[in-house]
Amino acid sequence: MAEKRDYYEVLGVTKEATAEEIKKAYRKKAMQYHPDRNPGDAGAEEKFKEAAEAYDVLSNPDKKERYDQFGHAGMGNAATDFSGANINDIFTHFADIFNGGFGGGFNIGDFFGGGGSTAQRVRRGSNIRIKVKLTLEEVASVTEKKLKINKYVACTHCNGTGAKDEHSKETCPTCHGRGQVMQQQRSMFGVIQQVSECPTCHGSGEVIKDKCPHCHGNGIVKGEEVVQISIPAGVDNGMQLTLRGKGNAAANGGVNGDLLVAIEVADHDIFERDGNNLYLNYHISIPQAALGASVEIPTLTGKARIKIPAGTQSGQVLRLQGKGLPEINRNNVGDLIVNINVWTPKSLTREEKEILEKLSSHDNFVPKPGKSDRSVFNRVRQFFND
Repeated sequence: MAEKRDYYEVLGVTKEATAEEIKKAYRKKAMQYHPDRNPGDAGAEEKFKEAAEAYDVLSNPDKKERYDQFGHAGMGNAATDFSGANINDIFTHFADIFNGGFGGGFNIGDFFGGGGSTAQRVRRGSNIRIKVKLTLEEVASVTEKKLKINKYVACTHCNGTGAKDEHSKETCPTCHGRGQVMQQQRSMFGVIQQVSECPTCHGSGEVIKDKCPHCHGNGIVKGEEVVQISIPAGVDNGMQLTLRGKGNAAANGGVNGDLLVAIEVADHDIFERDGNNLYLNYHISIPQAALGASVEIPTLTGKARIKIPAGTQSGQVLRLQGKGLPEINRNNVGDLIVNINVWTPKSLTREEKEILEKLSSHDNFVPKPGKSDRSVFNRVRQFFND
Protein backbone atom coordinates (compact mmCIF):
# COMPACT_ATOMS: atom_id res chain seq x y z
CA MET A 1 0.00 0.00 0.00
CA ALA A 2 1.35 3.41 -0.97
CA GLU A 3 2.20 5.72 1.89
CA LYS A 4 -0.31 8.51 2.35
CA ARG A 5 0.80 12.02 1.58
CA ASP A 6 0.71 14.74 4.20
CA TYR A 7 -2.78 16.29 4.24
CA TYR A 8 -1.37 19.82 4.25
CA GLU A 9 0.73 18.97 1.21
CA VAL A 10 -2.32 17.51 -0.54
CA LEU A 11 -4.25 20.77 -0.18
CA GLY A 12 -1.22 22.99 -0.66
CA VAL A 13 -1.57 24.85 2.64
CA THR A 14 0.57 25.31 5.74
CA LYS A 15 -0.26 24.25 9.28
CA GLU A 16 -0.93 27.90 10.07
CA ALA A 17 -3.72 28.08 7.47
CA THR A 18 -7.09 29.29 8.73
CA ALA A 19 -10.29 27.28 8.36
CA GLU A 20 -11.34 29.56 5.50
CA GLU A 21 -8.00 29.10 3.72
CA ILE A 22 -8.29 25.32 4.07
CA LYS A 23 -11.80 25.40 2.67
CA LYS A 24 -10.73 27.60 -0.23
CA ALA A 25 -7.76 25.32 -0.99
CA TYR A 26 -10.01 22.27 -1.05
CA ARG A 27 -12.51 23.90 -3.40
CA LYS A 28 -9.66 24.77 -5.73
CA LYS A 29 -8.36 21.17 -5.70
CA ALA A 30 -11.89 19.80 -6.20
CA MET A 31 -12.33 21.94 -9.31
CA GLN A 32 -8.86 21.15 -10.63
CA TYR A 33 -9.24 17.36 -10.38
CA HIS A 34 -12.99 16.94 -10.92
CA PRO A 35 -13.57 13.95 -13.28
CA ASP A 36 -15.81 16.05 -15.56
CA ARG A 37 -12.81 18.24 -16.31
CA ASN A 38 -10.45 15.25 -16.56
CA PRO A 39 -12.46 12.55 -18.40
CA GLY A 40 -10.85 9.14 -18.30
CA ASP A 41 -8.00 10.33 -16.05
CA ALA A 42 -7.86 7.85 -13.15
CA GLY A 43 -5.00 9.77 -11.55
CA ALA A 44 -7.05 12.96 -11.38
CA GLU A 45 -9.94 11.08 -9.79
CA GLU A 46 -7.62 9.66 -7.13
CA LYS A 47 -6.31 13.14 -6.37
CA PHE A 48 -9.89 14.39 -6.19
CA LYS A 49 -10.68 11.77 -3.54
CA GLU A 50 -7.36 12.33 -1.78
CA ALA A 51 -8.21 16.02 -1.42
CA ALA A 52 -11.62 15.12 0.01
CA GLU A 53 -10.00 12.92 2.68
CA ALA A 54 -7.51 15.67 3.55
CA TYR A 55 -10.27 18.26 3.90
CA ASP A 56 -12.42 15.89 5.98
CA VAL A 57 -9.60 15.81 8.57
CA LEU A 58 -8.28 19.38 8.42
CA SER A 59 -11.75 20.96 8.52
CA ASN A 60 -12.61 19.12 11.74
CA PRO A 61 -10.91 20.75 14.78
CA ASP A 62 -10.71 17.49 16.76
CA LYS A 63 -9.36 15.44 13.86
CA LYS A 64 -6.98 18.22 12.88
CA GLU A 65 -5.54 18.46 16.40
CA ARG A 66 -4.99 14.70 16.51
CA TYR A 67 -3.41 14.69 13.04
CA ASP A 68 -1.15 17.65 13.86
CA GLN A 69 0.19 15.78 16.86
CA PHE A 70 0.48 12.20 15.61
CA GLY A 71 0.15 12.32 11.81
CA HIS A 72 -1.44 9.42 9.92
CA ALA A 73 -0.28 6.94 12.59
CA GLY A 74 -2.56 8.49 15.19
CA MET A 75 -5.70 8.80 13.05
CA GLY A 76 -6.91 5.18 13.23
CA ASN A 77 -10.44 5.19 11.75
CA ALA A 78 -10.93 8.90 12.37
CA ALA A 79 -10.30 9.85 8.73
CA THR A 80 -13.05 9.11 6.22
CA ASP A 81 -11.82 6.89 3.38
CA PHE A 82 -13.20 8.24 0.10
CA SER A 83 -11.23 5.84 -2.13
CA GLY A 84 -14.33 3.85 -3.04
CA ALA A 85 -16.81 6.71 -2.85
CA ASN A 86 -18.97 7.94 -5.70
CA ILE A 87 -18.05 11.46 -6.88
CA ASN A 88 -21.53 12.79 -6.22
CA ASP A 89 -21.41 11.33 -2.71
CA ILE A 90 -18.36 13.45 -2.00
CA PHE A 91 -20.12 16.64 -3.08
CA THR A 92 -23.12 15.66 -0.98
CA HIS A 93 -20.79 15.08 1.99
CA PHE A 94 -19.37 18.62 1.62
CA ALA A 95 -22.48 20.30 0.24
CA ASP A 96 -22.10 23.23 2.61
CA ILE A 97 -18.95 24.49 0.87
CA PHE A 98 -20.09 23.91 -2.70
CA ASN A 99 -23.11 26.20 -2.52
CA GLY A 100 -25.59 23.47 -3.35
CA GLY A 101 -23.74 21.80 -6.24
CA PHE A 102 -20.55 21.74 -8.24
CA GLY A 103 -20.34 24.51 -10.80
CA GLY A 104 -22.87 26.79 -9.12
CA GLY A 105 -22.04 29.91 -7.16
CA PHE A 106 -18.26 29.70 -7.57
CA ASN A 107 -15.95 32.63 -7.96
CA ILE A 108 -13.38 31.43 -10.49
CA GLY A 109 -10.86 33.91 -9.14
CA ASP A 110 -11.00 32.14 -5.77
CA PHE A 111 -9.70 28.95 -7.38
CA PHE A 112 -6.81 30.50 -9.26
CA GLY A 113 -5.39 32.86 -6.66
CA GLY A 114 -7.27 35.94 -7.82
CA GLY A 115 -9.17 38.52 -5.86
CA GLY A 116 -6.44 41.14 -5.79
CA SER A 117 -5.10 40.13 -2.38
CA THR A 118 -2.26 42.25 -1.06
CA ALA A 119 -1.39 40.03 1.88
CA GLN A 120 2.31 39.70 2.46
CA ARG A 121 3.85 36.28 2.56
CA VAL A 122 4.81 35.20 6.05
CA ARG A 123 8.24 33.60 6.15
CA ARG A 124 8.44 30.32 7.96
CA GLY A 125 11.45 28.59 9.48
CA SER A 126 12.28 25.01 8.56
CA ASN A 127 11.16 22.06 10.65
CA ILE A 128 13.51 20.03 12.83
CA ARG A 129 13.14 16.25 13.07
CA ILE A 130 14.43 14.28 16.03
CA LYS A 131 13.94 10.76 17.37
CA VAL A 132 13.04 9.90 20.98
CA LYS A 133 13.41 6.34 22.26
CA LEU A 134 11.05 5.14 25.00
CA THR A 135 10.72 2.01 27.11
CA LEU A 136 7.39 0.21 27.43
CA GLU A 137 7.26 1.39 31.04
CA GLU A 138 7.45 4.98 29.81
CA VAL A 139 4.77 4.32 27.21
CA ALA A 140 2.40 3.17 29.97
CA SER A 141 2.02 6.72 31.29
CA VAL A 142 2.58 10.33 30.27
CA THR A 143 6.32 10.92 29.96
CA GLU A 144 8.13 14.24 30.24
CA LYS A 145 11.41 14.69 28.37
CA LYS A 146 13.85 17.61 28.34
CA LEU A 147 15.90 17.81 25.17
CA LYS A 148 18.61 20.23 24.08
CA ILE A 149 17.98 21.14 20.45
CA ASN A 150 20.57 22.72 18.15
CA LYS A 151 18.70 25.13 15.92
CA TYR A 152 18.64 28.52 14.25
CA VAL A 153 17.41 31.28 16.56
CA ALA A 154 16.59 34.92 15.98
CA CYS A 155 19.62 37.21 16.00
CA THR A 156 19.55 39.18 19.26
CA HIS A 157 21.41 42.13 17.75
CA CYS A 158 18.78 42.94 15.12
CA ASN A 159 15.82 41.12 16.75
CA GLY A 160 15.60 38.86 13.74
CA THR A 161 15.03 41.60 11.17
CA GLY A 162 18.40 41.24 9.44
CA ALA A 163 18.73 45.04 9.28
CA LYS A 164 21.53 47.03 10.88
CA ASP A 165 19.03 49.41 12.46
CA GLU A 166 15.42 50.55 12.12
CA HIS A 167 16.34 52.91 9.29
CA SER A 168 17.98 50.18 7.20
CA LYS A 169 14.73 48.91 5.63
CA GLU A 170 12.64 50.42 2.89
CA THR A 171 9.53 49.48 0.94
CA CYS A 172 10.16 47.09 -1.93
CA PRO A 173 10.14 49.09 -5.20
CA THR A 174 8.88 46.12 -7.23
CA CYS A 175 5.71 45.20 -5.33
CA HIS A 176 5.35 48.49 -3.39
CA GLY A 177 5.15 46.65 -0.07
CA ARG A 178 2.50 44.12 -1.07
CA GLY A 179 4.89 41.17 -1.19
CA GLN A 180 3.14 39.90 -4.32
CA VAL A 181 3.01 40.69 -8.00
CA MET A 182 -0.02 40.03 -10.19
CA GLN A 183 -0.36 38.85 -13.77
CA GLN A 184 -3.46 38.46 -15.91
CA GLN A 185 -4.10 35.57 -18.26
CA ARG A 186 -7.01 34.82 -20.56
CA SER A 187 -8.59 31.33 -20.42
CA MET A 188 -11.84 29.52 -21.18
CA PHE A 189 -13.11 30.82 -17.83
CA GLY A 190 -12.34 34.42 -18.68
CA VAL A 191 -9.54 36.61 -17.37
CA ILE A 192 -7.65 34.91 -14.56
CA GLN A 193 -5.51 36.89 -12.16
CA GLN A 194 -2.43 34.96 -11.13
CA VAL A 195 -0.72 36.15 -7.96
CA SER A 196 2.87 35.14 -7.21
CA GLU A 197 5.58 36.02 -4.73
CA CYS A 198 7.55 39.17 -5.42
CA PRO A 199 10.96 38.12 -6.81
CA THR A 200 12.72 41.13 -5.26
CA CYS A 201 11.65 40.97 -1.59
CA HIS A 202 10.55 37.30 -1.62
CA GLY A 203 7.18 38.20 -0.16
CA SER A 204 8.28 40.38 2.76
CA GLY A 205 7.31 43.70 1.16
CA GLU A 206 10.60 45.27 2.28
CA VAL A 207 14.23 45.28 1.23
CA ILE A 208 17.29 45.80 3.44
CA LYS A 209 19.77 48.56 2.61
CA ASP A 210 22.26 47.95 5.43
CA LYS A 211 22.54 44.40 6.74
CA CYS A 212 23.15 43.40 10.37
CA PRO A 213 26.89 42.56 10.67
CA HIS A 214 26.24 39.73 13.16
CA CYS A 215 23.81 37.66 11.08
CA HIS A 216 24.80 39.11 7.70
CA GLY A 217 21.24 40.15 6.98
CA ASN A 218 19.66 36.73 7.56
CA GLY A 219 18.11 37.58 10.91
CA ILE A 220 19.05 34.17 12.33
CA VAL A 221 22.14 32.60 13.91
CA LYS A 222 23.04 29.13 15.17
CA GLY A 223 22.02 28.48 18.76
CA GLU A 224 20.31 25.96 21.02
CA GLU A 225 17.19 25.62 23.13
CA VAL A 226 16.06 23.25 25.88
CA VAL A 227 12.61 21.95 24.96
CA GLN A 228 10.19 20.27 27.35
CA ILE A 229 8.23 17.48 25.61
CA SER A 230 5.14 15.88 27.10
CA ILE A 231 4.60 12.49 25.45
CA PRO A 232 1.10 11.04 25.91
CA ALA A 233 0.61 7.50 27.16
CA GLY A 234 0.10 4.78 24.58
CA VAL A 235 2.36 6.06 21.78
CA ASP A 236 3.79 3.50 19.38
CA ASN A 237 6.60 3.15 16.87
CA GLY A 238 6.28 5.50 13.91
CA MET A 239 4.07 8.03 15.63
CA GLN A 240 5.17 11.63 15.39
CA LEU A 241 4.54 14.47 17.81
CA THR A 242 4.51 18.03 16.53
CA LEU A 243 5.62 20.93 18.72
CA ARG A 244 4.49 24.08 17.00
CA GLY A 245 7.02 26.89 16.76
CA LYS A 246 9.89 24.90 18.27
CA GLY A 247 11.75 24.42 14.98
CA ASN A 248 14.21 26.76 13.28
CA ALA A 249 13.59 30.50 13.36
CA ALA A 250 12.61 32.11 10.06
CA ALA A 251 15.07 34.31 8.19
CA ASN A 252 14.31 38.04 8.53
CA GLY A 253 11.50 37.54 10.99
CA GLY A 254 8.38 35.43 10.57
CA VAL A 255 7.09 32.21 12.05
CA ASN A 256 9.28 29.48 13.55
CA GLY A 257 9.14 26.02 12.05
CA ASP A 258 7.97 23.00 14.01
CA LEU A 259 9.83 20.37 16.02
CA LEU A 260 8.82 16.92 14.77
CA VAL A 261 9.46 14.17 17.33
CA ALA A 262 9.50 10.62 15.95
CA ILE A 263 8.71 7.95 18.54
CA GLU A 264 10.74 4.75 18.79
CA VAL A 265 9.75 2.17 21.42
CA ALA A 266 12.50 -0.19 22.57
CA ASP A 267 11.95 -3.94 22.70
CA HIS A 268 11.18 -5.26 26.17
CA ASP A 269 12.98 -8.13 27.90
CA ILE A 270 9.84 -10.07 28.86
CA PHE A 271 6.82 -8.40 27.25
CA GLU A 272 5.80 -8.31 23.59
CA ARG A 273 3.45 -5.63 22.34
CA ASP A 274 0.55 -5.95 19.90
CA GLY A 275 -1.28 -2.65 19.72
CA ASN A 276 -2.44 -1.95 23.26
CA ASN A 277 -2.18 -5.58 24.42
CA LEU A 278 0.90 -7.10 26.02
CA TYR A 279 1.98 -10.75 25.80
CA LEU A 280 3.90 -12.64 28.46
CA ASN A 281 5.31 -16.16 28.31
CA TYR A 282 5.10 -17.58 31.84
CA HIS A 283 6.52 -20.96 32.95
CA ILE A 284 5.03 -23.12 35.70
CA SER A 285 6.20 -26.43 37.16
CA ILE A 286 4.61 -29.83 36.53
CA PRO A 287 3.16 -29.95 40.08
CA GLN A 288 1.70 -26.45 39.66
CA ALA A 289 0.12 -27.47 36.37
CA ALA A 290 -1.34 -30.67 37.81
CA LEU A 291 -2.46 -29.38 41.22
CA GLY A 292 -3.17 -25.73 40.38
CA ALA A 293 -1.51 -22.80 42.09
CA SER A 294 -1.63 -19.11 42.88
CA VAL A 295 1.35 -17.36 41.33
CA GLU A 296 2.67 -13.82 41.06
CA ILE A 297 3.48 -12.55 37.58
CA PRO A 298 5.18 -9.33 36.45
CA THR A 299 3.27 -6.43 34.90
CA LEU A 300 4.52 -3.13 33.51
CA THR A 301 3.54 -1.34 36.69
CA GLY A 302 4.45 -3.99 39.28
CA LYS A 303 3.09 -7.47 39.94
CA ALA A 304 -0.26 -9.24 39.84
CA ARG A 305 -1.44 -12.53 41.33
CA ILE A 306 -3.23 -15.03 39.11
CA LYS A 307 -4.76 -18.47 39.70
CA ILE A 308 -3.45 -21.43 37.73
CA PRO A 309 -6.31 -23.96 37.39
CA ALA A 310 -5.57 -27.61 38.16
CA GLY A 311 -4.86 -29.55 34.99
CA THR A 312 -3.44 -26.57 33.09
CA GLN A 313 -1.73 -27.52 29.82
CA SER A 314 1.13 -25.83 28.02
CA GLY A 315 -0.17 -23.15 25.67
CA GLN A 316 -3.21 -22.31 27.79
CA VAL A 317 -3.92 -18.57 27.63
CA LEU A 318 -5.00 -16.39 30.54
CA ARG A 319 -6.11 -12.79 30.20
CA LEU A 320 -5.70 -9.93 32.69
CA GLN A 321 -8.00 -7.12 31.64
CA GLY A 322 -6.68 -3.58 31.90
CA LYS A 323 -3.07 -4.63 32.48
CA GLY A 324 -1.86 -3.67 29.00
CA LEU A 325 -1.15 -0.24 27.55
CA PRO A 326 -3.54 2.71 27.34
CA GLU A 327 -4.96 3.71 23.96
CA ILE A 328 -3.58 7.07 22.97
CA ASN A 329 -5.92 9.96 23.81
CA ARG A 330 -8.61 7.49 24.91
CA ASN A 331 -9.79 5.96 28.20
CA ASN A 332 -9.37 2.39 26.91
CA VAL A 333 -6.59 0.17 28.26
CA GLY A 334 -5.39 -3.04 26.66
CA ASP A 335 -4.97 -6.43 28.33
CA LEU A 336 -2.07 -8.58 29.45
CA ILE A 337 -2.22 -11.96 27.69
CA VAL A 338 -0.36 -14.68 29.60
CA ASN A 339 0.73 -17.75 27.65
CA ILE A 340 1.32 -20.62 30.09
CA ASN A 341 4.18 -23.05 29.48
CA VAL A 342 4.72 -26.13 31.66
CA TRP A 343 8.41 -26.42 32.53
CA THR A 344 9.98 -29.86 32.17
CA PRO A 345 13.20 -30.37 34.16
CA LYS A 346 16.27 -31.04 32.00
CA SER A 347 18.04 -33.16 34.64
CA LEU A 348 16.72 -35.22 37.56
CA THR A 349 18.11 -36.62 40.78
CA ARG A 350 17.77 -40.34 41.56
CA GLU A 351 14.94 -39.64 44.01
CA GLU A 352 13.08 -37.49 41.46
CA LYS A 353 13.45 -40.19 38.83
CA GLU A 354 12.01 -42.80 41.17
CA ILE A 355 9.00 -40.62 41.96
CA LEU A 356 8.28 -39.94 38.29
CA GLU A 357 8.76 -43.60 37.34
CA LYS A 358 6.14 -44.58 39.91
CA LEU A 359 3.76 -41.91 38.58
CA SER A 360 4.32 -42.94 34.97
CA SER A 361 2.77 -46.31 35.69
CA HIS A 362 -0.50 -44.66 36.74
CA ASP A 363 -3.11 -44.48 34.02
CA ASN A 364 -3.89 -40.85 34.86
CA PHE A 365 -0.40 -39.84 33.69
CA VAL A 366 -0.76 -41.40 30.24
CA PRO A 367 -1.48 -38.59 27.69
CA LYS A 368 -5.04 -38.78 26.36
CA PRO A 369 -5.41 -35.84 23.96
CA GLY A 370 -8.91 -35.25 22.67
CA LYS A 371 -10.63 -33.02 20.17
CA SER A 372 -10.56 -30.18 22.68
CA ASP A 373 -6.75 -30.23 22.74
CA ARG A 374 -6.26 -27.97 19.72
CA SER A 375 -3.07 -26.44 18.44
CA VAL A 376 -1.71 -23.37 20.20
CA PHE A 377 -2.73 -21.27 17.22
CA ASN A 378 -6.32 -22.51 17.27
CA ARG A 379 -6.59 -22.07 21.01
CA VAL A 380 -5.34 -18.49 20.89
CA ARG A 381 -7.61 -17.73 17.94
CA GLN A 382 -10.59 -19.22 19.73
CA PHE A 383 -9.66 -17.28 22.87
CA PHE A 384 -10.09 -13.98 21.04
CA ASN A 385 -13.23 -15.08 19.20
CA ASP A 386 -15.06 -16.20 22.34
